[in-house]
Amino acid sequence: MEFSFSPEEEAFQSIVRRFAQEELAPHYVRWDRGEPFPKEKLKAMAQVGLTGMRAPIEWGGQDASYVQCGIAAEEVGRADFNCTLFLQIWNIWGELLRLAPSSLQKEWYPPLVSGEKIFAFALTEPDAGSDAAHIRTRARREGDYYVLDGEKASITFAGQADVAVVFARTGEEGARGISCLLVPLHLPGVSRSVYRSPGERLTQRGSLFFSGVKVPATYLIGREGQGFYLAMGAFDFNRAIIGLCCLGAALQSLEETVGYLKGRRAFGRPLATFQGVAFQIAEHLTRLEAARLLCYRALWLKDQGLPHVREAAMAKWFSGMVAVDAIRACIILHGHYGYSQDLPLEQRLRDVLGLEIGDGTPEIMKLIIARETFGREYLPR
Repeated sequence: MEFSFSPEEEAFQSIVRRFAQEELAPHYVRWDRGEPFPKEKLKAMAQVGLTGMRAPIEWGGQDASYVQCGIAAEEVGRADFNCTLFLQIWNIWGELLRLAPSSLQKEWYPPLVSGEKIFAFALTEPDAGSDAAHIRTRARREGDYYVLDGEKASITFAGQADVAVVFARTGEEGARGISCLLVPLHLPGVSRSVYRSPGERLTQRGSLFFSGVKVPATYLIGREGQGFYLAMGAFDFNRAIIGLCCLGAALQSLEETVGYLKGRRAFGRPLATFQGVAFQIAEHLTRLEAARLLCYRALWLKDQGLPHVREAAMAKWFSGMVAVDAIRACIILHGHYGYSQDLPLEQRLRDVLGLEIGDGTPEIMKLIIARETFGREYLPR
């Protein structure tokens, strides 16, 4: 049993932390307040190997381990939580394109690895979020094309993505009738809208609309009817990645708060000397470290080719919850200074809260844990 990173992983962690703190952290607030995110930052992330981590080596990617993907997520989460959404989408795309025809790999792996394009993952719909097996968007086959009609909701990067993987119904009702299509978003019949979200504003979360969009049949990823299972497979490992994104932001907040409590004095001595204050830090740090180990264990299991569905659901539910609780405590421990936009704490709270919902709500995570523990025959339906 090994609880430390390898020398190579430690070196990678050091590189990513330095890059993230120098190049991303200083600009974290700017994207929240409406300044457009420059694509040059994506290319800078590509230069340190963050864009093609799950892309094959033959296409310029790293084919990195899932643990290494988790390291990147945690370190970027410390600096600019919203930039972790790029990592998540890049990882998922790196996986899905492996099942695409060679022509699509040749077309889309290079801009993925180089950071030249922005990608999206379009599964959720207005009436199908947690119940993703019952999406209504349809793709009907007409000769050499699929004709796509429907709406996708709450899509990360909806306002700025160049291309999306879109999950649409090509067959029967239920999970077996869903397929996965690669859809360039400049095609006629595509439109979009951006939400006014409380957090994660960099990502321009919004809706994608498809009206008679003609998608070449060669843009099918995997087989017809395989789409739902591709989506769920991507969610399984990404849930642990999400956990580490949230924990990175929370651990950075705790470190900043520890420094503040050492320097801030009340009643003639540092706040850190009061047990009512110091014990809060001890409690939150313990929960965050426990969640962190759970996340890395889920990713290690994935690297070993072992079942990890239950562990990934545990990681996402628990990590999101304890991260939100810890950041909230940091705001309060700063007193009136904490309740201000002069510090990044309130933005981290708004941003992290969104990923308690994304890729499955806490209730869905608990349902998965129960299903994997008791068996499907004991599901409440």
